[in-house]
Amino acid sequence: MRRKKPLKLLFYINLIILCLLIGYKIYLNLFAAEFEVLHHEQVQQISKKLENKEGFSFAVVGNINNSIGIFERRIVPVLNKAGLDLVVSAGNAVSGGGEDKYRAVRGTLSKLDIPYLLTFGDNENEGFGSFRFYEHFGPYFFSFRAGESRLIFLDSTGKTSWQWQIRWLNDLLSRDNSASCFLFICHPPLHTDQDVPFKEQEDYLRPPEFRDALLSTVEKYEIDMVFSANLPVYSEQMLGNTHFITTGGAGGLVLNNETSFYHFVRVDVGKHGKASLLLKRLEVGQHPILKQIESLWLFIHSLFYVGYLNFILLISVLLLITIKLYNSVFVEKDYYPNYDIDPGPWLDKPLRVAMFTNNYLPFIGGVPLSIERLRTGLCGCGDQVLVVAPNYREQTEQEEHVLRVPSVLSMGKKGEFRITNIFLPRIYRKVKKFKPDIIHLHHPFWMGSLGLFVARRLKVPAVYTYHTRLEEYSHFVPLPGVLFRNLISHAMVKRFANKCDSIILPTYSTQEYLRIIGVTTPAFVQPTGIEYKRFRQVSDNEVRELKESLGIVDERVFVSVSRLSNEKNIDFMIDAINDLRKQTKVKFRFLMIGEGHERDRLQQRIESLGLEKEFILVGSVAPADMPKWYHLGDIFLFASKSETQGMVILEAMAAGLPVVAVRSSGIDDVVRNGFNGFKTPEKQDQWCKRIRRILEDDGLRKEMSENALKFAMDYSVERFTEELRQIYGFTLANFAEKQESERFSGDK
Repeated sequence: MRRKKPLKLLFYINLIILCLLIGYKIYLNLFAAEFEVLHHEQVQQISKKLENKEGFSFAVVGNINNSIGIFERRIVPVLNKAGLDLVVSAGNAVSGGGEDKYRAVRGTLSKLDIPYLLTFGDNENEGFGSFRFYEHFGPYFFSFRAGESRLIFLDSTGKTSWQWQIRWLNDLLSRDNSASCFLFICHPPLHTDQDVPFKEQEDYLRPPEFRDALLSTVEKYEIDMVFSANLPVYSEQMLGNTHFITTGGAGGLVLNNETSFYHFVRVDVGKHGKASLLLKRLEVGQHPILKQIESLWLFIHSLFYVGYLNFILLISVLLLITIKLYNSVFVEKDYYPNYDIDPGPWLDKPLRVAMFTNNYLPFIGGVPLSIERLRTGLCGCGDQVLVVAPNYREQTEQEEHVLRVPSVLSMGKKGEFRITNIFLPRIYRKVKKFKPDIIHLHHPFWMGSLGLFVARRLKVPAVYTYHTRLEEYSHFVPLPGVLFRNLISHAMVKRFANKCDSIILPTYSTQEYLRIIGVTTPAFVQPTGIEYKRFRQVSDNEVRELKESLGIVDERVFVSVSRLSNEKNIDFMIDAINDLRKQTKVKFRFLMIGEGHERDRLQQRIESLGLEKEFILVGSVAPADMPKWYHLGDIFLFASKSETQGMVILEAMAAGLPVVAVRSSGIDDVVRNGFNGFKTPEKQDQWCKRIRRILEDDGLRKEMSENALKFAMDYSVERFTEELRQIYGFTLANFAEKQESERFSGDK
C-alpha cells in the first residue's frame, strides 16, 4: 500500500498539469490578441507624444533574447519610471525566429508604458523569422522623424541587399535636415577592443564592402550615434564625430564582469538635437534555477504556438501517462488465479462450443487436424460443436457441424490459405441461433477477429489457442520480414490474446514467449491430443503391403510430415540428407509426406542433387492412412521452426518412432534429448550426426522407440478433451463472475 500513495499523488499532479495545459492552449488561441505591423502603431504614438516638445529621451537595449527574469522583471520597471519617451531594441529582442518567440516578446514589450521599436537582427531572422517580423512589426529597414531628430533602422542580416540599403540611406540623408541622427544596426560596424566571450567574425557587420560603405556614409553625413547589439558587452568608440555603441546586456548571456554586464543606454536629446549618452548599469545576476525555470516556461509556451500538431502530441503523451498512472493506482490487480472459482456447474451439462478458424478440413494441416480431433472428442462427451471455417471445393456436402464461409481470395498454388467474406450477416445470425456457451478461436486475425467480435456481441467468453508462430510466415506477407516479425506479428498476437478471456498453449516455451511480449490474459498449458489408440492399431500386413508398393526392401526409412512451404525448412533437410548419404553405408530412404506451393521447386532441387532415390516427395496422404505411413518408418525427421507444439512429432512417437528435430519453441517440450530422440541447433553437421547415430545403432534406436511410445501415451485425445473441458469450465465460471461483479458495480 505504501507504493500507491506516491503513485496516486503523481496521477493527480499529472491530471492537474493536463487541465492547465489545455486551459492555457484555449487562452492562447481564443483570448490572446493577434498583432501586426506594430511599428506603424508605435511610430504614430511617438509622433503624437513628441508633438510640441523641444527635446526627448529614449533608451537603447540590446540582446533582450526573450528574457523574462532580467528584461521584463528588472529592466522594464526601471524604464517605466525613467521618464523616457520611447525604447529601441538594437537587435536580438527574440531568442529565435519562431512564432512562439515573437508572441513572447510581444507579451514582454506590452509591459512597457512607452512606445518601442525593434531592429531586425540575426535572432529575428532565424528559422523563417523574417516573415514573422515583417507581419508583426513591419519592414526590415525604415526611418522616421522624431522631433528634430531622425532615427534610421538597417538590416544587417543579409536578408535585404546592402547595396540597396546604402543607396536608400544616401538618398534619405542627402535630403534630410534633421538636427541629429541616430542609426540602429544589429551587427557592430567596428571591432571592439574588449575580450568578448564567444566572439566570432560573423558577429560583426559583413561583408566588408557593406561595412566600408556604411562607415563612409556615416562620416559623410555626420551621423551622431550608431547603436548595435549582437555581442554580450558594452562598448563605446569614437570615429570622427560619431559615437559607435555596442550594447548587449538587456537579458541575454553575460559574464558579469567589467565589459559584459546587464545594462541599457539612455540618450537625452535636447533643443536643436544636441544628444548626450548615459550608461545605466544594473548590478543583478539571475539565479541559475530561475534561468532554467524561465527556459522551461518559454519551451512550454513555444509548444503551443508552433501549431496544433505539437499540442496534440503533448496532450496525447500526458493522457497516456495519466492512464498508466490510473491503472497503477486505482485498478485492483490480482496476479494469482482465483482458486474459489468452481467450474463444476458448467461441466455438469453439455456445452455448446463455436470454433472459428482460418483453415479446416479438407485442407490438411496441423491446425485443421487439431480442431477435428477436439471436435470429435467434445462430441464424444455429449457437447455440441459448430465450426465456422472457409469454403473449399473438395469439402463434403453434408456437414451439419460446419458453417462454411465463402472465400473471396485464395493464396498459394493449391489455395492453402483463404480470405473469407467475414462481413456476411448470416454468419452472426447462424452462430447466434446456435447459442454457444463459449467461442473458441484458433487464429489471431481474420476469422479469429470475427469470432472475437461475435463473442462480445453475444456476451460469451472467448478462448484462443495459440497454434502458430506467425513471425515465421513473413514470406507470405508483402512487407519486409523484419518489419512483419517485430512490429506486426508479435503486436498482433499480444493485442488479440489480451482481448480474449483465456489462452490455451501447447507448451511451456510458448507460454514464456507470450509473457515476454506482454500477454496478461490467464493462460493454460495444454498440449494438443493425438489419437494414440488409432496410431497403435496398425497390422504388420498393412505395413508390409505399403513397403512392397513403394519398392522398399532392406532400406531404413526416414519419415517426415510437413506442408511443403518455406517456413517448414525443407531445404535444410534436403541438404542434410545429401551429406548423410556420403557419411554412412546404411541404405535409407526419406519419405516426405505433405503438399504445398513449394513442391515443384523442391523436386527440382532434389533432382539437381541426384537424390531422387533417397528423398521422395510422397504428396498428401489421407488422415485415415497416416498411422501405417508412420509405422513404415524407423526414424522421424523434422526441421521446422514455426511450430508451437509439433503434433506430427507426437503422432510419430505414438507409432514408435524416435525423433531427430531442429530445436525450436514447439520442439523443446516434446523431444527429450537422448530419451525419445534428439534435438539440435539449426546446424547441418550436428543434425546429421544425431541421425547417423540412431541409424547405425540398432540398440539405441529400439530403446528410444520404446521411450517414444511411453511418452506419447500421455497425449491421448481423450485426456486432451477432458482437460480442455476443464479449461472451458474455468473460463465460463470466471467470465460469469466478472459479469456479476460489473453488474454489482453498476447497481452500486
